[in-house]
Amino acid sequence: MFSVKSLAVTACVAAALTVAGMALAQNVSTGVYSPAQVARGADLYAAQCARCHGASMEGLDVAPPLTGGTFLSHWTGQPLAALATRVRTTMPIDKPGTLGQAASADLVASILDANGYPAGKADLPPGNAALGAMTLDAPK
Repeated sequence: MFSVKSLAVTACVAAALTVAGMALAQNVSTGVYSPAQVARGADLYAAQCARCHGASMEGLDVAPPLTGGTFLSHWTGQPLAALATRVRTTMPIDKPGTLGQAASADLVASILDANGYPAGKADLPPGNAALGAMTLDAPK
């Protein structure tokens, strides 16, 4: 049987872990990519993505827009890892899965920039471990 004291200690530990976990989470609007990464992503976008998604990421034919309300309504609230995985595993449409983690991160940085999210000082890290702790919030 648990004592009141042990339950209180357990509650304090749980609260501390929750606060620590929240400290690890980061919203995209805090600046999670670098301007240099946007430039790399823009070059890659022009070569690999613009023919389907449009020169300004506006979407063409069946390829959805990567900017604006439609894009944001779909991705807001989701971990950035979900977007990066979608890019890496399904794009480009004629060669899905050929983009590596670094190229996918560069493309995601370019998409974030085009949606008005601010740049930070460091590159968006490639890989789902770090990106899973980043949430795509509404741009400010």
